[in-house]
Amino acid sequence: MDKPIYKRVLLKLGGESLAAGEGEFGLDEGALTNISEEIRDAKELGVEIAIVIGGGNILRGASLSSIGIERTTGDYMGMLATVINGLALQHALERVGIATRVQSAIEIQAVSEAYVRRRAIRHLEKGRVVIFAGGTGNPYFTTDTAASLRAMEIGAEVIFKATKVDGIYTADPMVDESATKFQELSYLDVLNKGLKVMDSTSISLCMDNKLPLVIFNVRNKHSIKRVLMGEKLGTTVGV
Repeated sequence: MDKPIYKRVLLKLGGESLAAGEGEFGLDEGALTNISEEIRDAKELGVEIAIVIGGGNILRGASLSSIGIERTTGDYMGMLATVINGLALQHALERVGIATRVQSAIEIQAVSEAYVRRRAIRHLEKGRVVIFAGGTGNPYFTTDTAASLRAMEIGAEVIFKATKVDGIYTADPMVDESATKFQELSYLDVLNKGLKVMDSTSISLCMDNKLPLVIFNVRNKHSIKRVLMGEKLGTTVGV
């Protein structure tokens, strides 16, 4: 196969993918360079790529209740963390020659565009990468749910969830050596088995709209490009 099997994809990146390693906080130059080069290589196939970025390497809003910050405020703080990551990733992508726009669900006019669906699609059609920051713009919704929502709004054919493991396992493979990997799963399998892939709201959105997911390890060389070309990496979730 010499052509990509998808034309427009949404890539969901956790904030940790921009940090130095597992459990690390902040931004790492090497991680930013690696992920931007992976996206550049995939972009060279002629595929339109949108990205939803998390903020866990800066802070996790839901965890701030331990210091007395209410959930709603903590969630807004988490959304702002995704804007920081979005700007960092934009800089890294433009440094490797990829025209990029950041659109935020929370308006911050000095540093990003406001999210406008038609404008986002136009950017994609012009060959730009679009980074969606700010989650959904509403508390109590994760960036996974934002990924499902934005993917459907822009007409993406698939969500690529880039993680630290190479698919979905019966148990945490970093803890349980006997854990085995699923090659394919249905949405209902994920929900019924309580598999920690994406939260139930985002999985339900994908299921209702028949939007497939591919979960793979983004730290494996050329993984995004390989999945685009139809290689069976990771785990596919579908009907």
